[in-house]
Amino acid sequence: MAYQLSFERLAQYDPGLSGITIEVILKLFEKDVSLTAKVDTGASYCIFERRHGEALGLNIEGGLLQPISTATDRFITYGHEITLSVAGFEFDSMVYFADDDAIKRSVLGRHGWLDRVMLGLIDYEGKLLLSQYDV
Repeated sequence: MAYQLSFERLAQYDPGLSGITIEVILKLFEKDVSLTAKVDTGASYCIFERRHGEALGLNIEGGLLQPISTATDRFITYGHEITLSVAGFEFDSMVYFADDDAIKRSVLGRHGWLDRVMLGLIDYEGKLLLSQYDV
């Protein structure tokens, strides 16, 4: 049995880099921050470096406390409602900012991003195919 999907957008990425790295814009009121983040299907949440939240004017510790556990580490994040923009799609999402300045990685995880898109992947060609998922 064959299945067919169609996608609205194509986001190119460099398949030579480690992971799937794409452009992201975080927005809060009149401020926005552009950055790159890794698509991480194993991450429960969208997590960004502390400095990105501070650039939006957020009081990081004023957000919703969310401890994060990985296979090798545990760290603290704080959740804030912002607008997340990827490949021209915008979502109001709860995302989390690392408490520790030493966390230098941003990821797009399941809650807040992956649960809002349909995703196709052709990794050899560096193509991430996206459509907004409407429940």
